[in-house]
Amino acid sequence: MTDRTRRRGGAPGEPMDFATLKAAWPWTDIVDCPGRFVLKHADPALMPADLLGSDIPVSEHRSALARDVVLVAWLTDGGLISYRRADGGWLHTLNTPEGMARKLSQLGLAPPQAPTRIVAASVL
Repeated sequence: MTDRTRRRGGAPGEPMDFATLKAAWPWTDIVDCPGRFVLKHADPALMPADLLGSDIPVSEHRSALARDVVLVAWLTDGGLISYRRADGGWLHTLNTPEGMARKLSQLGLAPPQAPTRIVAASVL
């Protein structure tokens, strides 16, 4: 685990939160999408486990409204929505609770209590 993936100020096993993840990486506001941030200029091979660590559950979804596979990880106060592209690259968005709810609704995805498939972040 690198310094960037360690939880700053948190003990192992402590839930990841929005502020910790936002401070650890260079997120940029998504224009006209309040509460949503994109990780720009990141290595396209960077996976959700590289951002979150391996102990955060990640659900995998298919949406007719997204060309890529959508992976969702809930934090204590928001979440990460990542897109796994056909070429193997990744796009990651960090979301407040409101931004997360709005985007998942736009994608027509199941609520968090009914994910289509849970995969360990360490294998993503």
